[in-house]
Amino acid sequence: MVNRISVDLPGPAQGERTWPIRSGAVPALAPGFVPRQETAAGLEQALAPGHTVALGPASELPAAGSPDWYGCCGKTQLAVYLAETLWRAGELDLLVWISATSEDSVLTGFAQAATAAIGIDSGGDAEALAATFVSWLGQTSRRWLVVLDDLSGSQELSDLLPVGPAGRTLITTTESVAGLGRDAIVSFPLASLSRREALSYLLGRLTEDRGQRVGAIDLVDQLGGEPLALAQVSAVVEGSALSCRGYLEHFARKRVQLAVPDHASVPAAAITWTLSVEQAYRLLPGGPAQPLLVLAALLDGNGMPGTLFTTTAVREYAGAAARGLARPQDGWAAMIGLEQSGLVTIDQATSPPVVRMNSAVQSAIRAATASDLLDRALLAAVDGLLEIWPDAEPDGWLAAGLRSCAQCVVRLAGNLLWTGDYYRLLFRIGESLEDAHLTRLAATHWSGVAEASEQFLGLGHPDAMAASDRLAAAFLADGRAAEALPWFQQVLGDRSVQLGPNHPATIAAATRLGRALLADGRPDDAIAVLERAVSDCGHIHGADHPDTLDARDALAAAYCAAGRSAEGIRQYQRTLADRERIQGATHPAALGTGLRLGDALLAADRVKDAMGQFKRVVSGRERALGADHPQTIAARDRLASAYNTAGRMATALQLYEQARADSERVLGADHPDTLTRRVNLAHAYYAVGRIGDATALLRDTADRCDRVLSSRDPLTRTVRESLANISGG
Repeated sequence: MVNRISVDLPGPAQGERTWPIRSGAVPALAPGFVPRQETAAGLEQALAPGHTVALGPASELPAAGSPDWYGCCGKTQLAVYLAETLWRAGELDLLVWISATSEDSVLTGFAQAATAAIGIDSGGDAEALAATFVSWLGQTSRRWLVVLDDLSGSQELSDLLPVGPAGRTLITTTESVAGLGRDAIVSFPLASLSRREALSYLLGRLTEDRGQRVGAIDLVDQLGGEPLALAQVSAVVEGSALSCRGYLEHFARKRVQLAVPDHASVPAAAITWTLSVEQAYRLLPGGPAQPLLVLAALLDGNGMPGTLFTTTAVREYAGAAARGLARPQDGWAAMIGLEQSGLVTIDQATSPPVVRMNSAVQSAIRAATASDLLDRALLAAVDGLLEIWPDAEPDGWLAAGLRSCAQCVVRLAGNLLWTGDYYRLLFRIGESLEDAHLTRLAATHWSGVAEASEQFLGLGHPDAMAASDRLAAAFLADGRAAEALPWFQQVLGDRSVQLGPNHPATIAAATRLGRALLADGRPDDAIAVLERAVSDCGHIHGADHPDTLDARDALAAAYCAAGRSAEGIRQYQRTLADRERIQGATHPAALGTGLRLGDALLAADRVKDAMGQFKRVVSGRERALGADHPQTIAARDRLASAYNTAGRMATALQLYEQARADSERVLGADHPDTLTRRVNLAHAYYAVGRIGDATALLRDTADRCDRVLSSRDPLTRTVRESLANISGG
């Protein structure tokens, strides 16, 4: 067994990384694993730095909907072995493991790795973070390995397949290499174990009772070296009084029962899984095996939270056919029984434990289960997932695992979710996508939920209105203000009809519509909506209510955008005074309004007033957050810009240099905010005639941008253009 190493991911405020770094939950090696020196010879050599290798089955894909028994060729376990071998040998500075079953999981995995390896704030858009990380991998001299486990070519993620001279990418997949969209991928077909490897594995598992090894050679020959079949056989024999010869007799009888011809080319695992189910029934008397197996077959087999099987919902569902599931630990004991039967694996090194089930076994179980039991299992899975899904998004693999399992349930359940309030799971998925900053995927998800809510619940249903509201907000967060507007307008109209024009929810919808109009470049329309919202909010809530103050903030921004800067500044000043009186001068909302007021003053050429305002914000954030907080550093950088505009270059340079140094120390030298501050400082150097310093800083910043940002990133283009203007190169 390979020793698992746990590494805490450094947060965005840690400028220094502690190398080497691991990101993602690497599965544990199975008991008895053999390195496959015969059937995987040359794999490590193929996976040289700068190369991408795809591990996949040597056989053809099965017909759609059929269990892919030949795809169970041990590719994930071999990837684990190779990754851990390179790690233990000290050949890696960075190991990233991603369960790549969905676009969601790939983007989340890369975003988490970006935070771990280069210190980029995890609060940014996950898709942008993923692109930044892949770009960084292409340039860094750090030795890295990225494993994309169970990648599907249908995800269209070819732009996110990393390649770089110092790194390796290992893919496990059942797809053809051509389907992955990258010509440079080396295909490494993986067949079954050799006779020697299979015998070594089986004998390595059967060490407690040497008498169980009798007939091992004949059994291995019948199994054809299939890794999944070998794992199931060894689990059953190990947990029973059978010998290999005795198991072979059961195997032969089962072939007859299943009407499999003697010479038919049928995968051994298509038979051994049924014997494992029978073993589970023996180990779990009273009936819990079948309902728990069916439920596990509906989730993401690459990672199910173990706590799901201890929930009240799942135990009550299984208890309809079983005895002895009264306590959470009883549910977990049943899962241990399934593991001992070779039907699931459990990794207890993670928190919570991860339960895994082979996708072919899942497919076979679903095909063999009556529709009424499938429906009951799906609804129990919904309730169980909601039971363990915390309101605050969990860290690590759990959030992505919950989403992935929930999305599997949603795909299989279809309209069944709308037979009661089981559609709540759709809302929880959307909230989780938003919390993970997967803005594009969240918008796509809410679009489907909004459409289905209207169909099944009706336009006036509160949850249908809530889904439309979430879709509008998701579009706006994704920078799609024009698409968001019709939904904001629909929400406002629905709430006006259902709740009345003076209801707090209606007024809040009007404020959000005003912000969307402003984001869409329609400030005059935004002013018309926001002036009414401010008036209604003040009438309903009072002038000092936070919602009223927020609406006034939005109105001030609209005035400034419409060229009515004097009105905008007055609105900001009044709002700031009220916030300081009600919330306190160092409240985050008050400081935010103060910063926006400073920007408005600076844009109106009231430079002296802007400097005074920025000074107050810097002082307030230093008191409230500390001198090294990223928001304090950002305010100090804005103050430097005000001094720069005023022509007071000595003070501006001092503040720019302090902001750059603090940002490098707190966020890291390659953080996008730090890179922006380096550009600001370079421009200031140029303004005072320090051409050499400006050129050197811009060149170094350009190199950093090339390493950590996409070539299409606006900051990268700005740096290159500035460098060309200053130095001509």
